[in-house]
Amino acid sequence: MRSLKELYRIGKGPSSSHTIGPEQACKLFLSENPQADSFVVRLFGSLAKTGEGHGTGRVIESVLPNVKLKYDVETECAHPNTMELIAYMGGAKTAQMRVYSIGGGAIRVEGRADVEGKEVYPLNKLTDIRKYCEEKNMRLCDYVFECEGEEIKEYLQEVWKTMQAAVKRGVSKTGILPGGLEVERRAKVLYDGVVQNEGAEARENRLVCAYAFAVSEENASGGTIVTAPTCGACGVLPAVLTYSKERRGYTDEEIINALATAGLIGNLIKTNASISGAECGCQAEIGSACSMATAALAQLQGLNLGQIEYAAEVAMEHHLGLTCDPICGLVQIPCIERNAVSSMRAINAASLAYFLSDSRKISFDLVVQTMYETGKDLNRSYRETAEGGLAKLYKK
Repeated sequence: MRSLKELYRIGKGPSSSHTIGPEQACKLFLSENPQADSFVVRLFGSLAKTGEGHGTGRVIESVLPNVKLKYDVETECAHPNTMELIAYMGGAKTAQMRVYSIGGGAIRVEGRADVEGKEVYPLNKLTDIRKYCEEKNMRLCDYVFECEGEEIKEYLQEVWKTMQAAVKRGVSKTGILPGGLEVERRAKVLYDGVVQNEGAEARENRLVCAYAFAVSEENASGGTIVTAPTCGACGVLPAVLTYSKERRGYTDEEIINALATAGLIGNLIKTNASISGAECGCQAEIGSACSMATAALAQLQGLNLGQIEYAAEVAMEHHLGLTCDPICGLVQIPCIERNAVSSMRAINAASLAYFLSDSRKISFDLVVQTMYETGKDLNRSYRETAEGGLAKLYKK
């Protein structure tokens, strides 16, 4: 597995697969072809079908000069997020590159070794990592720091600052989100609605939802967020951590440990399955985010390794089969509300793990494998193509 820097990416929304990934691809291609005077970019699969709503064309045009975009919704490729970049000089083709945007802003170039960083984790199954940690009396976050070095803590501090800033901006803004659906920002309404005599449970739900809405609305408007593990699911982990810190007074050091634990869970899913909605549906995005947030909360609460595993497994298990059907290809409906629901589910999953971890039958590794196979079995129209479900039936 690679560094958490490849999982937690700081960038602008609304989609890690459709904006951050293509942006990386274009920058790489431009750096290799600086003398080209024009470019053509062909988008296939989900990039072609929802690229307009996700802002793919906009980000490509911001990187490549004199570029022509072509959307191919018919040709099937090896990966549902495929793009082909062609460089020209004086009308003659000089270079060509095929790229897969594989989720969370990561890319893979056809015919090349991975363009991402080197492997830093020797183990890539939670069963093996847990055994190693138990033998050495370590926490999961300790394993992260052992593999990545202490410097990863500095990066996670920047991640945490970015998450907090997104929450703060989001709960202070009003207005309509871009894209044409006329979706109104609601984080501030939720946040300002807290009253003194409101019950503890209602207050918790309201605040957690407010923070999830805040970050998700920032993402939908093209604001700066952290992929956790994707843009579309970026509101879950910040919401749970922000609320937990406010309620329990956790230190930033404890939050960094929680981010490390969450990142390890996300990395395992990314390595052994997928975090791409176009590949495995929303279960791969919001389900992964819920697993990460639940593991982070279990770490903060001092739960043992078995309880943390159970929490992460429960969170993913109850997202299995979740479709990705964004209306108009925008990361708004049902995505924003889904972040809020998943944030509350993460808190409930951690509580369940505290009560019942000794009775579990399903391992985290098994549920990750199940999610991947389930995602592959989903009809293509439910994998971020805006052709099925709500995207198909909704009429403005």
